[in-house]
Amino acid sequence: MLKKIASLSATLGLAAMLVSGTAPAGLAQESKPVKIGWSAWSDAEFVTKLAAKLIKDELGQDVELVQTDVAPLYQGVSRGDLDFMMMAWLPQTHADYYSRVKDKVETLGTVYDGAKLGWVVPAYIPESEISSIEDLKKPEVMEKLKNTVQGIDPGAGLTRLSQEALKTYELGDYKLQISSEAGMLTTVERAYRSEDWFVATSWSPHWMFGKYKLRYIDDPKKALGEAEHVDVLARKGFKQDNPEVAVFMSRMKLPLSDLEAAMFTAQETSYEEAVTKYISDHPDQIKAWVGK
Repeated sequence: MLKKIASLSATLGLAAMLVSGTAPAGLAQESKPVKIGWSAWSDAEFVTKLAAKLIKDELGQDVELVQTDVAPLYQGVSRGDLDFMMMAWLPQTHADYYSRVKDKVETLGTVYDGAKLGWVVPAYIPESEISSIEDLKKPEVMEKLKNTVQGIDPGAGLTRLSQEALKTYELGDYKLQISSEAGMLTTVERAYRSEDWFVATSWSPHWMFGKYKLRYIDDPKKALGEAEHVDVLARKGFKQDNPEVAVFMSRMKLPLSDLEAAMFTAQETSYEEAVTKYISDHPDQIKAWVGK
């Protein structure tokens, strides 16, 4: 009877500490899910859902995924509302966002290298007609492209850089069709089927390169930047609060070719199935990440 009373007392005491916020850091952390922010980009969706499944299945911690736009992601991590995000395109694409929060966040690691932004055209357009952004000034090219560059969401770094590229290359007669990734892809699908000409903003890694024959056009003035790395940004103190997940995230790095293949699988099936397949196909890689 005394043991039962002692056990009940200890349980009530722990509950009181959790409610008041005075529980030991480890116990308090275990009671809260790891909050990962992400935006609806196909690369970000895959790596975020892969990390979430491994954190839950291999590390035994609950995860909450929070989807929002890019700007609120940076704000959420910097304020501590989110534990981390896995889609910081640096040093150029997200330079503006990062510069505002760099003193309030920590970098846990790089998810993949060699990320690239650019404008793409379908392979059926002869290179003699369009090989560079400069070629978009040709009157016959302008007519076939309907003076339009197909864009994505307004908050994307690629959108900002594309708007600057129109100025840099003096393409004042063109409009950047701001929409969303899904909207851009719908336009590409429709045009590709009819073999109509189009130029679209895009990036690597992306599953669209597995579905369509596309090529980047040259950007001699580097208006859209060069190869970048995609980092994991965490709130200040996350490393101390949850060292197990922090170490895991510092180890999680995917080859670009593996990521693009997985993203194409996700489009053909689902992200959940693609994540399961990736884990099954890369056991040694997963072991190295989780340290088991």
